[in-house]
Amino acid sequence: MKAVIFGITTLAAAAALGIYTWQTQSHAASLCGDTAVAGSAIGGPFELVSETGATVTDTDVITKPTLVYFGYTFCPDVCPLDSARNAQAAYLLEEQGIDLGTVFISVDPARDTVEVVRNFTDNFHEDMIGLTGSPAQVRAASQAYKTYYRVQEGDPEFYLVDHSTQTYLMFPETGFATFFRRDTTAEQVAEVTACFIDELS
Repeated sequence: MKAVIFGITTLAAAAALGIYTWQTQSHAASLCGDTAVAGSAIGGPFELVSETGATVTDTDVITKPTLVYFGYTFCPDVCPLDSARNAQAAYLLEEQGIDLGTVFISVDPARDTVEVVRNFTDNFHEDMIGLTGSPAQVRAASQAYKTYYRVQEGDPEFYLVDHSTQTYLMFPETGFATFFRRDTTAEQVAEVTACFIDELS
């Protein structure tokens, strides 16, 4: 198993906290702790560029239960930790015979080239799919998933990007199942994901 590092870090700019209202369904639609986002559905069609250089759509990359995360490779702490957590959840489920996909979508297409995204995702899981694209493609994907990102003003080369940090559990047939906050552990992600896989199988 590839070694990954875990920890808790403080997000300097609380990316998108308060931008979207998260709520738990009172009727407990799922035994797995179903959650929903107030307003409209999460997910939808997108077209991005894979770490292989190929143009892909959501149906090309979400072919099994998949964790989807929006971040950027120059992120100093949050994105590496979240990506490591997601990768570890996939490894934990692999030990149980469950195949979980992991996807990293860059919100910094100016710096995150195909090669940069590939090198980043390969650090966490050999099957993690890194996606980038044109600013318009990234914006469309972000809007489909109701995420937030904004480039901070300052150094044109070493700038930071404020962004939301939830991880989505998506299924190819049914779409959005739930989301995981930053303080959710890999073990919890694996447990809830396994529950949804069992429930929807």
